[in-house]
Amino acid sequence: MKIIIDAMGGDNAPLEIVKGALAGQKRWGVDIALTGDTVAILKALESCGQTDLPKGMEIVHTTETVEMCDDPATVFRRKKDTSMGVALQMLRDGRGDAVVSAGSTGALLTGATLIVKRVRGIRRAAMAPLIPTSTGKAVLIDCGANAECTPEYLVQFAYLGSFYARRALGLESPRVGLLNIGAEDSKGTDLQKETLRWLRAAGQAGHLNFIGNIEAKEAIKGGCDVIVADGFSGNILLKSMEGTGSLAGSAIKSIFRKNLLTKLAALAVMPGLNEFKAMLDPNKVGGTAFIGISAPVIKAHGSSNAETLENAIGQAKAVAESGLISDIESHIELMKVEKEENGK
Repeated sequence: MKIIIDAMGGDNAPLEIVKGALAGQKRWGVDIALTGDTVAILKALESCGQTDLPKGMEIVHTTETVEMCDDPATVFRRKKDTSMGVALQMLRDGRGDAVVSAGSTGALLTGATLIVKRVRGIRRAAMAPLIPTSTGKAVLIDCGANAECTPEYLVQFAYLGSFYARRALGLESPRVGLLNIGAEDSKGTDLQKETLRWLRAAGQAGHLNFIGNIEAKEAIKGGCDVIVADGFSGNILLKSMEGTGSLAGSAIKSIFRKNLLTKLAALAVMPGLNEFKAMLDPNKVGGTAFIGISAPVIKAHGSSNAETLENAIGQAKAVAESGLISDIESHIELMKVEKEENGK
């Protein structure tokens, strides 16, 4: 299996990207293709103590980079030889099994849609970040913070999230919940109420394991495996989780540093604290999969370090091996039927 990595994407490129690629190749047993400036990549390899290109690793030279200020809608027309664009072209042409990039989210999603293409019948690809819960992890799938959101999109995303949880996370019957301000059917805006009606029908037909509305507090407790949300609510939930994790970490550290006794107590509970820290650490996840694209594309966060990339490579490998895309392709007609039946 070959993972294509945009070596020039992200705040810490190319050094941390290359370092993560080396670690990921060794850990996951995959071949690696690094797209980007050859001189910069070779220099990064030398900084990692690698004087020769490792077996199973190649460099695909490019002359341009997608910058954060570039317009996602036009960047691939204006810049024909970017590390991100070439990586996506390689994936489209079958020269690799998955793409990993820490570059611009908007550009990567646009490029994945225009170059790699969506699965036929999918109206819009979705991002599916994994968020920590008290029982493990849940898939958060939404319309995107600045995108149009309709019941039709949310119903399709519910299916995509369920397929992802089943195939990539190994959950036999993922519990799907609709994020809302309350569990009652009367809660929420027209968007939530209409989506609830459609998803409940899909659940009653046995197509989804839909459990109804779910509040954020219950979702964080592990009340469902797939959280379906409009882009605004989903983004607030995700950012709140990140902030809460940071606050909790700082508060716990402050408590245990108060005096000698608390420092000794910290030693006793350190293994548990490290597990808690790891659970909230986005670097342990690696990245976010784009669901609905015809080949695996993984978005690592912009400030990714080597550990992030190493784990993102593992995530890309898992998605590529999961059968997720074939599962989506085989259920396209089912999704269309659900929409037509429930839209009457």
